[in-house]
Amino acid sequence: MPAMESRTVLDKPPHRVVVLALDGVYPFELGIPDRVFGGVEGAYEVVTCAATDDHTVATNADFTLTLEHGPEALESADTVVVPPYDLRRFTADLPEPVRAALARIRPGTRIVSLCTGAFTLAAAGLLDGRPATTHWALADLFRRMFPKVALDPEVLFVDDGDVLTSAGVASGIDVCLHLVRSDHGSAVANRVARQCVVPPWREGGQAQYIVQPVPPEGASGTVATRAWALEHLDRPLALRELAAHARMSPRTFARRFQEETGTSPGRWLIQQRVHRARQLLETSDLPVDRIAAEVGFATGTSLRQHLHAAIGVSPQAYRNTFRVRSGVPGGA
Repeated sequence: MPAMESRTVLDKPPHRVVVLALDGVYPFELGIPDRVFGGVEGAYEVVTCAATDDHTVATNADFTLTLEHGPEALESADTVVVPPYDLRRFTADLPEPVRAALARIRPGTRIVSLCTGAFTLAAAGLLDGRPATTHWALADLFRRMFPKVALDPEVLFVDDGDVLTSAGVASGIDVCLHLVRSDHGSAVANRVARQCVVPPWREGGQAQYIVQPVPPEGASGTVATRAWALEHLDRPLALRELAAHARMSPRTFARRFQEETGTSPGRWLIQQRVHRARQLLETSDLPVDRIAAEVGFATGTSLRQHLHAAIGVSPQAYRNTFRVRSGVPGGA
């Protein structure tokens, strides 16, 4: 692996991330939290623990793990991550060691599930009345087992404040990068993504991965038009113009766009404009009205409304928070 860039070191105790490995855990996903959070040197301490006092965990592969930490590690966690595991080992009536381990988590601790880890959180009652997601192929089973959970199988992850859930394998990377971005800003998260050789964020939701009928031979997609749109975000970009660029009718373009990204062209454009505005707020001193024009919002008021709808803060509050965090040594 090539040498890493200099990484951020923060002048405060590291945020403690405890990864709870359950029997049947998938080894690849088990390593995601350490790989992502470990990319911000000094900011996070990542440890992995078992739910049992003997510290052993059977994986879904042909080996068993003996971990350094047992369930007591959960008592000091700032964030707990539950990676996915083989559902053949799952029962809605959680084994007593797992239930007891979860009871050790302090109130207010951030809890994150990756893929089938949501089944454990739901069985523990932690998702009742909350929005959540899991792998799209398991949505029907999840709904039957946990009708009190507001499941959304079309998104890559759900951030409900102190509880976050994510979809399939790569979505575990998505949600961990999202947490790094929330904690330390886009500049740091983007650098971690480069180290992992993954995109800093992915467009659309799970709909783009659900098995769909094969398009007619010769049909073209919307990828080139999306790339073109990202280079022209300062323009209005009406549906008719996007469709013309893709050489489709507006109706066909909208349908294909939804199939490929899991969202509508209008909603996708807003997401991209908000993302670009966040980058400019973090990396430039441009006034809000100028940033709004640069990303295609008609006015600064429109930018304020969309940013608040997306992340719940004003442009100035966002800039005050993340310009400071991204400005520490190595954070640019």
